[in-house]
Amino acid sequence: MNKTDLVEKARAIGFQYEKDYQNCCQSTIAAIQDTLGIRDDAVFKAGSGMAGGVGIHCDGICGGYSGGVMVLSQLFGRNRENFRDTEALMPSFELASVLHEKYIQEYNSIICNDIHQKLFGRTFDLWEEDDFAAIEDLGAHIDKCTGVVGTATAWTVEIILDEIEKRAESLEEYQK
Repeated sequence: MNKTDLVEKARAIGFQYEKDYQNCCQSTIAAIQDTLGIRDDAVFKAGSGMAGGVGIHCDGICGGYSGGVMVLSQLFGRNRENFRDTEALMPSFELASVLHEKYIQEYNSIICNDIHQKLFGRTFDLWEEDDFAAIEDLGAHIDKCTGVVGTATAWTVEIILDEIEKRAESLEEYQK
């Protein structure tokens, strides 16, 4: 599959996972990992609490963003053997910054509630029963949050493939 096909496949899988299973962070992680064949269940599990702006309060970072950064770090982040090496952090910082810029360009923010304001015209606290019902009634898992997850997934796959190409490596080297 070429890069364009992988990016579009990732977008479709991310959208569908958020629609079917919810949890924007885990849906993003799973879609990226499944698209690229780089499954890591520990990274997927670590995304559990990151949904809905962390802990479904919606006042933290978007789960699509955090999931994307988690997979970027899975592939290009510092490992325990290099714990003392702060330079080993730079690739994951740089790639997270690329994703950050894409969010700013599209949504003007990486904050869940800011994105909700743009998509729905209001903010939510998903611990509040009325807010949870309202966001669902407004299409969160029809086309709104699903669209954000699909987009975040596509952007992250594109960033990953660009980085692999820049390093003159192959995707197969990252598949285990």
